[in-house]
Amino acid sequence: MPVYKLFTEEEYQLFDAKVSPRMAGIATFMRLPHIHQPAELQRRGAQVAIVGIPFDDATTYRSGARFGPRAVREMSVMVRPYNAVQDVIPFETLGIADFGDVNVVPGYIEETYQRIEEAIAALLAIDVFPVVIGGDHSLSLPVLRAQARKYGKLGMIHFDAHTDMYDTYFGKRYTHGTPFLRAVEEGLLDPEGVIQIGLRGPLYSREDYDFPRKNGVKMIRAEEVFAWGVERVIAEIQERAQGRKCYVSLDIDSLDPAFAPGTGTPEVFGLTNRELISFVRSLRGLDIVGFDLVEISPPYDTANITALLGANLVFEFLCTLPDNPNVKREG
Repeated sequence: MPVYKLFTEEEYQLFDAKVSPRMAGIATFMRLPHIHQPAELQRRGAQVAIVGIPFDDATTYRSGARFGPRAVREMSVMVRPYNAVQDVIPFETLGIADFGDVNVVPGYIEETYQRIEEAIAALLAIDVFPVVIGGDHSLSLPVLRAQARKYGKLGMIHFDAHTDMYDTYFGKRYTHGTPFLRAVEEGLLDPEGVIQIGLRGPLYSREDYDFPRKNGVKMIRAEEVFAWGVERVIAEIQERAQGRKCYVSLDIDSLDPAFAPGTGTPEVFGLTNRELISFVRSLRGLDIVGFDLVEISPPYDTANITALLGANLVFEFLCTLPDNPNVKREG
């Protein structure tokens, strides 16, 4: 049975699916240990924490993303620890644990935001890198509030069918379509350091892209991804991220519904899973401070393919972290 170093003070045997079957055990991410106390994470030298945020009260159409963290964890048992493309077993060099879920308050968006911000801030205070699984896209705002408090104004690499830079929905400022306009307003994001990839679909009006355009956001529509190819898009990502600390936000609806049907606001003509995984791998070595995967809605999934893809996307991102300058090192 392979042994991977999980914490500096002790070794932990990552479950081997050839010894312990995948359907056994508690459904943490890749069956990592569940440690919900920041003090215990610190004592055991954790460097990375998987954080679930089971909240979807800010959706404007189909709900169900509150069940996303659980579904991704359940399908993560299918992910093996060695990434042959990146040549990385992240658990060999990093202490990674599953922090469990933030205790959200169903029906109360702003109180939930406060709890999310406090949870992420508690991890950042002990230099634990948060990898968030949502939940709807509104949760990125409180996560960014905690991140910006530590790092200052951030750039962002954002994969999505939608800009999520609308002002209001139904007269309300906090929905899954508004988090990044609020983040710019609050000084959390530098829009000239933001790149959005995979935008597409019909809009409400000709003015829908005005805010990002006027504020210097780099927008790459899905049609441009197809015309340019993966390598040019990767070059655009790296150019925009150069010299900046960046947050990564990945909405599963950036993918075509053929690859990710389990989402609340699907849009046709989307990215392929090959393209998106290539983009995530390209983040290796960039100055990334945090990551979220959002909008997986299991009630609309087919044979768990969206949750399985989500689990693989999180794993691919974990495999970039051994080279991340914001992940603390032993000693």
